[in-house]
Amino acid sequence: MNENVLEKLKTLAESAKYDVSCSSSGTVRKNTPGGIGNTVGGMGICHSFTEDGRCVSLLKIMLTNNCIYDCAYCINRRSNDIRRATFTVQELVDLTIEFYRRNYIEGLFLSSGVINNPDYTMERMVRVVKELRTVHRYNGYIHMKSIPGASQELVNAAGLYADRMSVNIEIPTEKNLQLLAPEKDHLSVFKPMKYIQQGMLQSIEERQKFRFAPRFVPAGQSTQMIVGATNESDKDILTLSSALYRRPSMKRVYYSGFIPVNSYDTRLPALKQAPLVRENRLYQADWLMRFYEFRADEIVDDAYPDLDLEIDPKLSWALRHPEMFPVDVNKADYSLILRIPGIGVKSAKLIVTSRRYGKLNAYQLKKMGIVMKKAQYFITCNELPMNTINEVKPEFLRKILTETKKKKGEIDQQQLSIIFPD
Repeated sequence: MNENVLEKLKTLAESAKYDVSCSSSGTVRKNTPGGIGNTVGGMGICHSFTEDGRCVSLLKIMLTNNCIYDCAYCINRRSNDIRRATFTVQELVDLTIEFYRRNYIEGLFLSSGVINNPDYTMERMVRVVKELRTVHRYNGYIHMKSIPGASQELVNAAGLYADRMSVNIEIPTEKNLQLLAPEKDHLSVFKPMKYIQQGMLQSIEERQKFRFAPRFVPAGQSTQMIVGATNESDKDILTLSSALYRRPSMKRVYYSGFIPVNSYDTRLPALKQAPLVRENRLYQADWLMRFYEFRADEIVDDAYPDLDLEIDPKLSWALRHPEMFPVDVNKADYSLILRIPGIGVKSAKLIVTSRRYGKLNAYQLKKMGIVMKKAQYFITCNELPMNTINEVKPEFLRKILTETKKKKGEIDQQQLSIIFPD
């Protein structure tokens, strides 16, 4: 690797770190005779995880950090005086193959700033992934960003070579996007999303008729929203996420806590650090919508437009709805068991399966991995119930559970002070 490429690599890898929407998936692209790489290879400079929990390493890189836009929240905005670099198509292809051969990476996450116009940039990104697939016969995982405003022809071309594509919404509402990025609009984001969805549905239909029809973005698409740069409530964010998940092609919505990289811009809030707790609560709420059968308007509504930062969204919902509890785990259906704090998806399935062979008690539930310290207030089983939420009352129960958490945190801090004294 020559010095020029190495310097570009340092610059563009640094510029790419703020995009969090890069997660590998369960897609299968097997190796072929004479080819290299595959998406289901062994454990392997960004770490991500497949659906089966396997950790994979991705080269997370930008084609260029030059950009025609001046978005207030972006480190790569055109008005910033930062080191700029642009890879040629061949440099980026050779870099990816060289890193793979050295076993540094198992896949590629490719994004870019916008140079000249969206199509100009998108065309070069497509050339990178096309050459990797067709010339080098690379069968590893590729996640490619679609440039907002790119033409349908280029999006369709990219979808034939990428495993996953993403188009970042960035700011949840059009009004605030216009405030911080007046050169952009949501239409330029939703159009490529629609092109990707259409391509995926068409590909599925073709593969039902023709076994060897080409696959189109087999791992689906994702997007990212910045949290805390503008005044949207969690209700605004989760309502948009819920609408996106109703699209058959949308696999993940990522939430990125706002990092004040351009503190001189008065349109941005003055934060000392990214709102990581809020970001974490949004991911928990997102999980409830995707796997726990919650609707967005159950998690947040007009009365509670923002998530509780002190407790997780599932517990918050349960405390607001004491009339739903206690739940008899030996009789309740799966959907209701999912809503019990302390019980996860695997545990709920295990309860439904196990109770066919006999009634369950607290000891058996604990053996299943249920968090009984939390769940005990919301359930009844094959023994006398303990104090439930109706006896303890939601306000007092919240105090009990949060104080336990605080005490555990204090103990952890004491242990750390012993191990790492000041």
